[in-house]
This record gives sequence, structure tokens and C-alpha cells, in this order.
Amino acid sequence: MESILIVDDDINLCEALSEELTAVGYNTSYLLSGEGVVEYINHNSVDLIFLDLKMPGKNGFELLQELEFKNIDVRTIVLTGYDDVKSALHSAELGASDFISKPYDFDELLITIRRTMQREV
Repeated sequence: MESILIVDDDINLCEALSEELTAVGYNTSYLLSGEGVVEYINHNSVDLIFLDLKMPGKNGFELLQELEFKNIDVRTIVLTGYDDVKSALHSAELGASDFISKPYDFDELLITIRRTMQREV
């Protein structure tokens, strides 16, 4: 079973997305900030991260940079309410595999997960 970590400061989104993904067979967990993500990954198996860009404390861009700096290979999909080309491009430059805007379409999100999981890390 593939493991997905959701990193977003919106508890309602985390819980809803976690329930939806669990219902279709994914193992999910979530963190409400970018703080502690690296430590979590070091102690748990994570195949994919859904990452919000705008969060208090360590934001998504900073976390992407940290993952790259520490050479942590994990697939990352940015899931954000700030849908702009500049953010999408910057996310890709920092190693994000894909970019999805909130509110998301669940069927589209599942297609993106499958496509992302097939890519090499």
C-alpha cells in the first residue's frame, strides 16, 4: 500500500483528503505545517507528499528546498489555493512532480497520483 503524507495548515482539508485517499486504498497521514516533515520522513515510509505552499512557519517552497538540500528523494505534488504559473514553475524548479489547484477534483487528483507514482524519484 502506497503511503501519502499531506502537509497543509487546513485541518479540514487534511482530514477530508485523508479520508478520500484512505477509501481508495492509500495509507495516509498529515502534518499541519512544514515543520517536522523531514523528521517524519526519516522515521516513516512516504511515497508521496501533498504539499501546500502557503503555510505559517516553514512554507512549501522552503520545504521543497530543504528536501532537495538534504537529498531526500520523495515525490511531491503541490496542492495549493494559489493557482498561478509563477508558483507552479518555481515549485517544479524545486523538485515538485506536479501542481494541483484547490479546490481539487478528486478524480483528477487520483490520475495525478497514479501518473506521479509511475515516475522515477
